Parts: sequence; structure tokens; C-alpha cells
Amino acid sequence: MTAPDITFVPDTVLKRDVFSETVSGHAAEDPAHKLALRKLDALPWATRPVARLLARREVRGLRAVQGIAGTPTLHRADRTGILRDWAEGTPLQLAKPRDPAWYADARRLLREMRRRGVTHNDLAKPQNWLMTPDGRAAVIDFQLARTHARKGRWFRLSAYEDLRHLIKMKRKFAPQLMTPTERRIAGRRSLPSRAWRATVKPVYNFVTRRLMNWSDAEGAGLRLSQEGPKIRDTLLAHPQVTGAALSTFPQSGHGVGLYAFVETPLDRDALRRLVPADRVEHVQPVPALPRTEGEVRQDVLDLVAMNRIDELETLLAREPALADTVRPIVAGRENLTDRQLRKR
Repeated sequence: MTAPDITFVPDTVLKRDVFSETVSGHAAEDPAHKLALRKLDALPWATRPVARLLARREVRGLRAVQGIAGTPTLHRADRTGILRDWAEGTPLQLAKPRDPAWYADARRLLREMRRRGVTHNDLAKPQNWLMTPDGRAAVIDFQLARTHARKGRWFRLSAYEDLRHLIKMKRKFAPQLMTPTERRIAGRRSLPSRAWRATVKPVYNFVTRRLMNWSDAEGAGLRLSQEGPKIRDTLLAHPQVTGAALSTFPQSGHGVGLYAFVETPLDRDALRRLVPADRVEHVQPVPALPRTEGEVRQDVLDLVAMNRIDELETLLAREPALADTVRPIVAGRENLTDRQLRKR
């Protein structure tokens, strides 16, 4: 299972939180071989026990599913981190599959995982489901996966929840394909799921929002509408600023922050003298703002501000003309968390 001969060359930090840092890259021996490394060697001491627990679960899960089409190939796991193949595909919230073949393949994937005693346990997130370039199903992020020694009641309940979350994706993206049985399953939580929502989830929400920077979308539009115009005017009043765009991003605990992308040769310190941190949390000078037919691509900048790099890569694959402008912005971005604004 190990691959000591692979030398990992980092390209882009995809996300960073108190439990790990995920970096995309490639093999030095074969630059076309794309890889992903979950780094574990520079964690805060306070979070190391939980981080190592999650890493052990991920490694056990990945080892158990090796060879199943649609699961990541694990190359090695050591003190540095977990090295696996890069999973090619489009996250489900962007792919929005309507083809019954994708859902049939996703069921096949879950069946094969069940045969090996593995439940994923985190398939409620559409970003953990992928549509591969050939239209098949794939899953990623095995941090919460469990490898069951015995296929008892807990295994069956966990497998049921994995299936139920797949059916909920079908209900969201392809409701016309739902069968009466699937409609019943989608609305019927298992007893552990109900217990989780009543007891563990409030604690989980507190930890993720305080430690891992989850946040509500409430107030995002308000800050942009109330503070944005004045901030933009302040920046554009400088003769060396030729463009400015504002985005929002989740802050630790609650609320949103403002992120200014400024088209200018000025450095960050000079921009901070124009707009201090109490007005704009992040300010990034960029050589050029991404534009299409003269209009600033706010959708692109929003993805950078929220560090939604997987979705950004999908967008750049569709619109490669933007890549030369966007990649320097991504390389210099200031928000490296991976939490999205939660809409109430």
C-alpha cells in the first residue's frame, strides 16, 4: 500500500483547518500524475489527538476500499500525512446529475463498499460526491468512514444512512427519477440519525463553528450593501488602483468577513493604509481582475474568497481563457479555510 518511490511536489493549498492541511500536487517522477496530500506534520498540539483519530479512520477506510472504482487510491500514510491520487471529477452541487446512469453507478459504489464492511458516514455533503469525466460516480473524504469488523445492526444502520443521503441527492438534483420507495427512504431517518440530531449535533456545531470556521450567511449581503460602496470608492480614489471587487467569506464562529481584491501595483501594506483591517478583513493586491467582455467575474472572486478551489478548478476547465489571470490570485489568496456560508 505504500509508495516510497513517489516524490510529492505541492502545487496549491486547497484548504487548512486545525485538523489538517490539504494540498494538491503531482509526482516528481511523472508530472501528469496528480496527487493530494493531507498534511498532518504541523498541527497545533491541542488538536493532534482528534486529528490523528480522523487520520486513522481515513487510512483504514481507504485501505479497505482499494480497487473499487470511484474511490481514491491510497499511496502512503506516515507522519507527514496521507498521500492519495487526486480524484478527478465535478462536485455534485455543480454537476447536478440528471442521468439515471450516475445514480445507478453510485448505488453500485455503495454496494461494493458495504461488501467490504465500509460505511462513509459523511455523504450528506454534495461536495463529497463527484461526477467523473466519464459520467460515473466517485466519493472522497473518508475522515469519518468506519470499517466494520462485523456487519451487525450498527453497520446496517450506517449503510442505510449512506444510501439515504444518496437518495436525498437524487431528490435534490433529479426528482423526476425518484421512485415511491426512494421517497419513503429519503424522509425516514434511522434512530441513530435522530439521536445524533438531538444530542451530538449541537456539540458538533459548536466545535465546527468555533474551531473550524463554519458560519452563517446571515449578514453577508448587508455588509456588502452598507459598507461595500464606501470601501470601493476609497480604493478607487487612489491613482494606482485600476479596479476593486469585494466578496464575503465565513469568519470563525459567526458572521461574515469582507475580502477586497484590488487591481494595483501597490503592495498589501500600502492598501492597508487605505482600508485598515477593521473595515476589510482581507485585502489582496492582484495584477489583474478576471474579466469577461469587460465585466469583472464576481463569481470567480467569490470562489477564491471562500477557498472553494475544487469548484474553481471546474470553472477554469470550462473557461480556460481565465486561467492565466486567476491562478496568480489563487496562489496569493488569504483565506485557506474550507467552510462555506450556511444559509438559514
